[in-house]
Amino acid sequence: MTVTTTEARERWLRPLRRHDAPRLRLVCFPHAGGAAGFFRPWAARLPHGIELYGVQYPGRQDRIGDGHATTMDDLAGPVAAALEPLAGVPLALFGHSMGAAVAHETARLLEGRLGRPLAGLVVSGRPAPDRLRPSEVHLGGEEALLDDLRRLGGTSDEVLDDPALRAIVLPTLAADYRLIETYRPATTAPIRTPVCACVSDADPEVDPGEAAAWEHHTSGSFELRVFPGDHFYLVPQEAELVAQVLRSCDLPAPWPSTP
Repeated sequence: MTVTTTEARERWLRPLRRHDAPRLRLVCFPHAGGAAGFFRPWAARLPHGIELYGVQYPGRQDRIGDGHATTMDDLAGPVAAALEPLAGVPLALFGHSMGAAVAHETARLLEGRLGRPLAGLVVSGRPAPDRLRPSEVHLGGEEALLDDLRRLGGTSDEVLDDPALRAIVLPTLAADYRLIETYRPATTAPIRTPVCACVSDADPEVDPGEAAAWEHHTSGSFELRVFPGDHFYLVPQEAELVAQVLRSCDLPAPWPSTP
């Protein structure tokens, strides 16, 4: 069966905020185990003219029946294809943790297809591609996954302590961990898109030095922003992070920040 461009876009992208005449399309890539709806609260913080999309990876929520991705190409390739028809309007990508790697690979593919850099790439909670830490949590089974979720925070005790809920979320988490822990970039050549690396000051997954190394992965401008918090700093620091994303795309941040 042939999948149309529209069908591919609807499969991979969830519109969280539309606009009749957008000046920027912001596309957000969630963390391991995350889903497009994680970014829904951002819609209320964006100024007029900004569209917001969340990337929906397979194997979760309304894509629960789709097989989990096993390689980075399984994610970045289809997302880039879904975004290419939307690139008549400037595109900016944001990704957190695993999502930062997917967004980076998607930006590289889109640059090749479009022949130009994107409006911006904001990578959050992820070391630069040449500073990746070895990790094999996915080899340790359910208990290793649960221990790592508790270490990072961001997952409620209700989910971690409920066997029925764990049965729903753990297969997706296991697949995502396997993908990102075995991922190695095919190239570390710099992209042309400007990059902003965001990191918290107490993230067990990445320190500011590892985030600053993203500077070597773009020939465009680079900025490092350090926030207070842990790996999921982006929840309590949502207003300031959204403002930073907008500034990274040379857009004025809403002031004062409003929920």
